[in-house]
Amino acid sequence: MRPREFLLAAWLAAWVAAAGAESIEIGHFSKARAGPELPQGWSRYVLGRPERITEYDLVEQDGRTVLRARADGSLAAVIYRVRADPRRTPWLRWNWRVDNVLAKADMLTKAGDDFPARVYVLFDYDERKLPLFERVKIAAARLIYGDPIPVAALCYVWDNRQPPGFTAWSAYTTRLRMIVARSGREQAGRWVEESHDVAADFRRAFGEEPPQIAAVVIAADTDNTGEKATSYFGDITLQDRP
Repeated sequence: MRPREFLLAAWLAAWVAAAGAESIEIGHFSKARAGPELPQGWSRYVLGRPERITEYDLVEQDGRTVLRARADGSLAAVIYRVRADPRRTPWLRWNWRVDNVLAKADMLTKAGDDFPARVYVLFDYDERKLPLFERVKIAAARLIYGDPIPVAALCYVWDNRQPPGFTAWSAYTTRLRMIVARSGREQAGRWVEESHDVAADFRRAFGEEPPQIAAVVIAADTDNTGEKATSYFGDITLQDRP
């Protein structure tokens, strides 16, 4: 095969492979108009009754529309409910930017459980598989905080202390696995790309195959430390390949 024919064949093969790729749009902020209204499918979510609420809106940033989160000693999230098979579309991709990290945060303690930016993946886990005392704890938490209290979830965070790749259970529950995606202030003020295999991360955390993905949640919270943080989130997708 001649070099030119070889290049053409390689390009066609790559195009066919890309055309057959499976992708689920979740963020789609870039297709929305800047303002206080969230894109279709997204809604604000508040756990419990915090004294102050993190603010979310859509803004123009670097030539595109993105989601902005502004936390000031506050707590709140936005949620997108979805039905997705993590074995078919395991790769969660997004980009984000933080203007600052938190000085007093410490993910290993309840008093320091704050982040300028988080992305949760909630799974539709069968609660009947849990021990009775775990089910009772979750039911009690739902009475206090409301749904969705995660029965099994991953949380990718921009931390201030632990290095990227560090994982630990949440200071509040062993049903939420924290995963440090970014850390420190070196990349603050810049957009950075993320790509994480949520199926593999679930297996490592819970020791079993992942159930269906039920929701993706974005949050910025500083209610424990009382600090301020501003962060931005670009489009989010679930894909079958990195």
